Parts: sequence; structure tokens; C-alpha cells
Amino acid sequence: MGRTRIKICGITDEDSLRAAASAGADAVGFVFVRTSPRWIEPRQAWRLAGMLPPMVSSVGLFVDPTLDDFAEIEQLCPTTLTQLHGRESDDTVQQLGPDLIKAVRFDSDTIRDRLEHYDAMDEVSAILVDGSTGGEGETFDWSALAEARQGISTPIILAGGLTPENVGRAIEEVRPFAVDVSSGVESERGRKDPGLIRAFCRAVRDADSRLVE
Repeated sequence: MGRTRIKICGITDEDSLRAAASAGADAVGFVFVRTSPRWIEPRQAWRLAGMLPPMVSSVGLFVDPTLDDFAEIEQLCPTTLTQLHGRESDDTVQQLGPDLIKAVRFDSDTIRDRLEHYDAMDEVSAILVDGSTGGEGETFDWSALAEARQGISTPIILAGGLTPENVGRAIEEVRPFAVDVSSGVESERGRKDPGLIRAFCRAVRDADSRLVE
């Protein structure tokens, strides 16, 4: 097993961006959804993206965007990867790929079908499994996901209710390609805490170390 990648989502300010990068995060997420408490104006996101060190990716998060809305934001803030976190049609997924992360909400009755569906789509670079529609901090049955993901070749990103306290156990159960955190490293809704970001990244590295012992 390789090391677990880390994405810190919902970055809105310079302090949290620098904390994520210095703590070893592999990617930061910018939320382009106006109804979210973590929404960021695309020009501000582009300014922050310019501060990222080499090898740290930027991810633009969208929920059910129109092609015109996506193109407008992408022109103002092109990101390394695109994350779709809504109920986008297959046509939309294919038009907005490649280099695309497709999020699905965990449901024990449908998760295997959802994983197989997006595993078969070349435009999807990774499948993110969340416990909610995003940013609500809801965990789910990690052992059920570990079983459902067997045989899926597309990298799995684990999200939903992860914190510095539980991410190690989540990694041990699911063995995901990456983990994604937002509310779990916030001091209040929508405001990232640099100390919690550092603690989260440290907990991921500790879990990786235990798995190779």
C-alpha cells in the first residue's frame, strides 16, 4: 500500500492554505457553490492557488453546474482537478472530464452499483465516497465500503465526518487512495483551523506508518 493522499477542502484564506501545504496535504479544494459556507469567489481562489508550492494540486468543487457556469469559473480559476459533488448526468461528467473526481453519497444498497458505474467511465480519475451531500461531517459504515470497493480499479477517496481522531481508523478499515476533510478541521462552520489541519495530516501519516510495520 502506498501512502494515503490528503485533500483539505473548503479553503478560503491564506492561513489555512499555507497550513495545508506545510503540513503535507497533496491537494486543496475550492468550493464554487454559492450556498456553501465555504464558497470562495473564483478570482480569490485563483490568487490563493498561485501561492501553492509545486506538487500540491488545486481542486475546484461544483454541484450540478451548467456547462456555461463551469466554463466561466474555469476561465477565472483553472484548477488541476474538477470535483463534481451533485447529481450530474453522465453527459455532464463526460463533458467536464478528464481529471475529474466524481462524488457519490454512501448508501449500502447502491454503493457497489455506483462504484462500478463510475469505474467504467474513462473521464473519472477518482471516486469520492461521502456520508452526506458534502461538508456535513457525516460518517458511514466504513467496513461496508471496504467490502463494496473490492475489484474497483479507480482510486477511492474517503470523505464524510473525518477528524484527526478517527481518520487513522478509517484508513485502516478502507485503505483508500486518499482522504478528504473539510468540517473536521474547522474551529467553526466554514472556518479552517491550522492546528487541526496539522493534526489531521499527522494522524494520516501515523496511520500509514502503522500499516507498513
